[in-house]
Amino acid sequence: QVQLVESGGGVVQPGGSLRLSCAASGSISTGYVMRWYRQTPGKRREWVASFGSAGNTTTVVDSVKGRFNTFRDNAKNTVYLQMNSLKPEDTAVYYCYLPSGSYWGQGTQVTVSS
Repeated sequence: QVQLVESGGGVVQPGGSLRLSCAASGSISTGYVMRWYRQTPGKRREWVASFGSAGNTTTVVDSVKGRFNTFRDNAKNTVYLQMNSLKPEDTAVYYCYLPSGSYWGQGTQVTVSS
């Protein structure tokens, strides 16, 4: 069994930054792939970023390219989503997702507003 615990959401002004954390515990293999998704009310959950596929590379959706990055701290078994130059349209609930076993984090709210 694997548990994913997210933290780091909050309210930030446009242009600001936030770092989300997704701490993994339980039976998890090394070198795992982690994905980030986000969802706004009435819309489908949207993939945002992935870390760990194809040799620990990072991939992000075009709308956040150059602003978001995701990386892993193996010692802490934690994956981060660094979000810079935030825009109001980035407002959403953000989820981390472990494809191996299909585990979701509980979600954390990010609100970008002046």
